[in-house]
Amino acid sequence: MDKKTTSVDGTSLAYRVTGEGPTVILVSGAMSTGLTLAPLAAALADRCRAVVYDRRGRGASGDTVPYTVEREVADLAALTAAVGGEASLFGLSSGGALALLAAASGLPVRRTAVYEVPFNDFLPQGPERQVAYAAALDVALAAGDLGEAAELFLRLTGLAEEMIRRARQSPMWPGLELLAPSLAYDAALMGDGLLPADVLARVPVPVLSVAGSVSPEWLRAGAQAVAEAVPDGTYAVLEGQTHAVEPAALAPVLTDFFTG
Repeated sequence: MDKKTTSVDGTSLAYRVTGEGPTVILVSGAMSTGLTLAPLAAALADRCRAVVYDRRGRGASGDTVPYTVEREVADLAALTAAVGGEASLFGLSSGGALALLAAASGLPVRRTAVYEVPFNDFLPQGPERQVAYAAALDVALAAGDLGEAAELFLRLTGLAEEMIRRARQSPMWPGLELLAPSLAYDAALMGDGLLPADVLARVPVPVLSVAGSVSPEWLRAGAQAVAEAVPDGTYAVLEGQTHAVEPAALAPVLTDFFTG
């Protein structure tokens, strides 16, 4: 990240700008930094001015306690001001929940796109699982057990125990532990995981909600529900894609939407 701006509470936010065209801020999901979305930014750069940033508590950005969801919305307001005063938003996974909330909060947002926000209305016992995860996460983080916190998240995503064991032994594990404290931020953002119909009803801009054709059915159903809950929503399915969507598959759909 080669640029910085400051949120209203004094938190430093690191970001990078790529390409030319309509400005689009890319919002990452849990256990990720702005660099996670750098390949997507590069794929958008021929038609959009793509902005990636480290959400608070991650990467090169700072943090200020206590965390509140409102502070993350304020971060997007500060970043939007820094890159020209108006932008479209794209949010991946739980980052999509933040993008939708920011759009509903009256930020100068032109358009909003999201990919598979994990609202769990169509997942059996989804809210119960989400609440239990958040409680266990609080315990692990309070004890300083970052490894346990990371495991809890991977288990929530459905990763098999053998895969979690292998992840712990991999070179990427220290980086996951470093990001683990920010899992509490995404948990707060998602709440019980149910689709916030009251928030989505207040989104005043066009919304594109995208899912992968081979993602779990509950994620696809949730993505369609987002499009139906906003005043001006469109649902799209990317053939052959999973929750780990390929930038080359997603970028053409996003650029058509953001430049429309």
